Amino acid sequence: MIALAITGGIAIGFALGLTGGGGGIFAVPWLVYALALPARQAVGISLAAVGATALVGAIARMRRGETNVRVGLLFAVAGMVGAPLGQRLSLLLPESALLLLFSGLMLVVAVRMWSKSRSARGDESSEDVGRFVCHRDEHGQPALGPRCVALLSALGLAAGVLAGTFGVGGGFVIVPALVLFGGLAIHTAVATSLLVIFLISVSGVTSYVVAGDDISWRLAVLFAVGGVAGMQLGTRLAAKLSGPTLQRVFAVAMVAVAAFVVAKSIA
Repeated sequence: MIALAITGGIAIGFALGLTGGGGGIFAVPWLVYALALPARQAVGISLAAVGATALVGAIARMRRGETNVRVGLLFAVAGMVGAPLGQRLSLLLPESALLLLFSGLMLVVAVRMWSKSRSARGDESSEDVGRFVCHRDEHGQPALGPRCVALLSALGLAAGVLAGTFGVGGGFVIVPALVLFGGLAIHTAVATSLLVIFLISVSGVTSYVVAGDDISWRLAVLFAVGGVAGMQLGTRLAAKLSGPTLQRVFAVAMVAVAAFVVAKSIA
């Protein structure tokens, strides 16, 4: 079990290092099918492990000055409100329905990532100022006007609900939201996403503990240990591969995992 937990953690960290999100997408199926845990317990462990792994990455990025703390905190506060709502929502769903909805979420994210990888402009969409809701000031930083604050708060709330319901950090929502609506460059968005994921995960884990749900802290720690190692690998590989290539590989992997979850759920 120790080897399986650490291996799953490596997958989490690898995804976070590559894209700034996506760890929980792989963590929950791994915990359910490789370690035979109930889906709701897997969600709690996933939140704890993803949050701890993201914290390590966030600290490193903040030390290098890559994180926009102001925008990240705005997004995270709304997400921390949404996470308990997602936790309550998960209690209303049968376990089989929770897993099937999770698979649907994976497919939606996979399609989005594949479509973005085919865009001729790719990550450079962050330079299209006309699409920003948060325009940049004279220093190149997002100007947090009322419209910007309202939209980023709504997106943060949505990311928090996803985190609490499915045990995902929400990075696949956070990164594109920060780029397309927050006015951040892609590398800054990835770094900021790690800070947001950590804070949202803290809220989600707290909700599960308060609700009396069982979280195996031993497994969470093992996952986090693997996650730290995986993040280093993912970060190094990301520097060598193009953005579209990474997105396509990630999308194909998510479709494969979603198909596996659906097949097991039906069976």
